[in-house]
Amino acid sequence: MKLLLHICCAPCSTATVEAWRLDGTEVAGAFFNPNIHPFAEHRLRYETLLAYAGRIGLPLVGGPEYDITGWLRRVSANDERPGRCRLCISQRLDHTARLAAGNGFDTFSTTLLVSPYQEHETVRAEGERAAAAAGVKFAYRDLRPRYRRSIELSREAALYRQKYCGCIYSDAEAAAGRGQTPQP
Repeated sequence: MKLLLHICCAPCSTATVEAWRLDGTEVAGAFFNPNIHPFAEHRLRYETLLAYAGRIGLPLVGGPEYDITGWLRRVSANDERPGRCRLCISQRLDHTARLAAGNGFDTFSTTLLVSPYQEHETVRAEGERAAAAAGVKFAYRDLRPRYRRSIELSREAALYRQKYCGCIYSDAEAAAGRGQTPQP
């Protein structure tokens, strides 16, 4: 099976790619995260993924498109959780499903499924919806039990680990939780 994996960041890709490969799945990655703010953070996450993908022989499909203005327009009318998260997940999985269909993949999935902080039912529903629209299959797999493994692997590989999901809203929420102010 050929699987295109939406990758939110290199640390989440570690145990996710490992799990799919252990099953004998041929995996390629796609980094599409227009939600990540600021641009320096987006660039750092992409560069970290490029370096890691090179080390593990993970091909990447597509480019690191960045459209924070378009993303903000998309979520601004619904900027509270969980509404904005659903819109964000939807956009990223729609893009990945189209990439998968257009590049000969059997199926697609996402590294979001390794995180205990993601709403798995939302990810699953949006993945299945995107799959139906693009004419490709969505592979749902609850990888949360591998979350600790992703931390171990990312530390072993000395990967940059971010402190928030990615968007300006999650940055502010995470900073508030730490008693800090968000990044400029």
